[in-house]
Parts: sequence; C-alpha cells; structure tokens
Amino acid sequence: MAVFDPDSRYVRFASVYTATDRRGRSVQALTAALVPPQTTLGQHQRRDGQRLDHLAAFYLGDANGFWRIAEANGAVLPDALAGARILTIPTPR
Repeated sequence: MAVFDPDSRYVRFASVYTATDRRGRSVQALTAALVPPQTTLGQHQRRDGQRLDHLAAFYLGDANGFWRIAEANGAVLPDALAGARILTIPTPR
C-alpha cells in the first residue's frame, strides 16, 4: 500500500479494504476520499499563472493543500479549475 502524507485526504477521509483482482489475487485498495467539511475564508480573484499549490501555500500554509481548494470549488481534479477566475478559499486548519 502506498504511503500518504499525514495531511493527505486519503489518510483522514478514506479507508483501506481488501479486494480480489482479475488474476484472483488479494490486493489492498482504497475507498474514495470523502469530501471533508470546510468553512470558507473568502474568495480569490485569480491572475494569469497562479497555481493552486501556490495559493494553498499562501492561504493555507501548505502547498500540498491544493486539493482542499479544488474541493471547495466543486472540482474532483485540480485541472478542472484551470480556467476559473474566482476561487473559493477554505480556512486553514
């Protein structure tokens, strides 16, 4: 099983289970991470070239928290926000 950062959503909001693959082997798998409850800090008007990891580092104090900004904006994948001009920013933990 992969090792996740302690602040990862998969450590806190997902669980491991055992499944059988096509070859009949028993393997460990991970459930989808639940969307954590978040409160809103405010909104950010994005400028050209601003990346989610940079915004997460600035607002949340953790560049790896980019996924929290994505989920606060209803995106499963961060790339879905590539064209977003206004972003909702969650509060730091």
